[in-house]
Amino acid sequence: MTKPDLIQALKDTNNLSKSEAETVVNLFFNQMADALANGERVEIRGLCSIFIKNTLDIPVEIQKPAIVKIRPKKLPFFKAGKELKERVDG
Repeated sequence: MTKPDLIQALKDTNNLSKSEAETVVNLFFNQMADALANGERVEIRGLCSIFIKNTLDIPVEIQKPAIVKIRPKKLPFFKAGKELKERVDG
C-alpha cells in the first residue's frame, strides 16, 4: 500500500474529499515524523511501535593499516505489534 492508496481508502470509507483525506494522512505522518525527530517513541497499539536508537562511534577496520571511524547516528526502528504479527502469520 502506498500513501496515495491510503488517501484513496480514507476518502472512500469516510465520505471525504481527496484534499481532506490527503490533509489527514499528511497530518498523521508529519506528527509521527516530528515526534521521532524529537526523540519520542511512536506507538500504535496492536500495529507497531517506532523508536529511535543511537548507534555508537565505532572504529571499523577497512584495511589492515587503516581504521575509519563511523560517526554516531540516530536511526528509526520498527517493531511489529502482537496483533499485526498474528494477522500477517494468518
